[in-house]
Amino acid sequence: MVTEAMRGFAMPAEWTRHDAVWTAWPYADEQWGEGLAAPQRALMEMCRAIVDMDAGGQPRGERVELLVRHADDEHAARALLGNAALGVRFHHWAYGDVWLRDTSAIFLQARGAGGIEQLAARFRFDGWGGKYVMPGDAEVSAAVAQASGYEAVQFDFVLEGGAVEVDGVGNIMTTRQCLLDGGRNHRGLGMPLGEAALNARLCYALGGDNVIWLGDGLLNDHTDGHIDTIARFVAPGVVACMEPADDDPNRDALRAIIAALRVATDTHGRKLEVLTVPSPGAVRDAAGALLPASYMNFYVANTVVVMPTYESRHDDAAVAAIGAMFKTRRVVALPCKPVVIGGGGFHCTTQQQPSISESRP
Repeated sequence: MVTEAMRGFAMPAEWTRHDAVWTAWPYADEQWGEGLAAPQRALMEMCRAIVDMDAGGQPRGERVELLVRHADDEHAARALLGNAALGVRFHHWAYGDVWLRDTSAIFLQARGAGGIEQLAARFRFDGWGGKYVMPGDAEVSAAVAQASGYEAVQFDFVLEGGAVEVDGVGNIMTTRQCLLDGGRNHRGLGMPLGEAALNARLCYALGGDNVIWLGDGLLNDHTDGHIDTIARFVAPGVVACMEPADDDPNRDALRAIIAALRVATDTHGRKLEVLTVPSPGAVRDAAGALLPASYMNFYVANTVVVMPTYESRHDDAAVAAIGAMFKTRRVVALPCKPVVIGGGGFHCTTQQQPSISESRP
């Protein structure tokens, strides 16, 4: 139950230190139009990068909490992980797909008399507005909360982790397309939740003071405009987004995002600092369908930033630009097209569990 004791808790920025990251093994053939082998390899490479083995063969990054269905899945994952399996803890659970950014609990923190306290926040999950309902997904957040050992709190509205971005000092970003234009909070609440109601809920649940609303996301985005594909905080009050490259089919949306961010203000009324990287341009699957490929879908781990690439001529420039934003971390650029074919990217598959012993980068 959420009570007055919740006040003071907030979602930390992603660049604060993590104890672990939650993710999952892809297994559902029908969700991966070009086969499972490539996304399985890509996501285990992501896990290897996050674990970040040192020269002595020991993990130095963060622990990976990996969902698998059973021993056969675990065996297959271990074969791809190699010695990085030393930094992975396996959970044999029932779950739908790999998008734990959206199905996992979100961890909140507060500084109390005894140090950092942590809660696992659970939100209603309805399969991205009822479009992709898979058995087990709605139960993942409760299982993650229980396995983490932290007290769970339940909120009364639909929210996926990929729909929100925080900078740790009171600013929250989201999109109208996802939270206002879709069907997520139109059912079961008596009436649709408007912008004012969602502002209040987001600030209360995530510990924010200021919500920055952007408009539309990328074409063919299964999530209806999740923020983590279009704009990311990289420091307090500093946001990264994409400048459309070549004849990008998303050019109008990307230009509108840049324009909106340049007039947006932070919780103190100051203009945001807006940094841009090139977009990858049009990235298509084997059948020629446009994919919602984005360089913004990176994951900020303890020692590395896992960066998606798409065999685009803009990959190198984007990797260099993101690297300049995270000077204390090594950028690991990995092919992400096999993952995007399934509907998301590297960030979409992860949910960080912040450390209670150290909140510094």
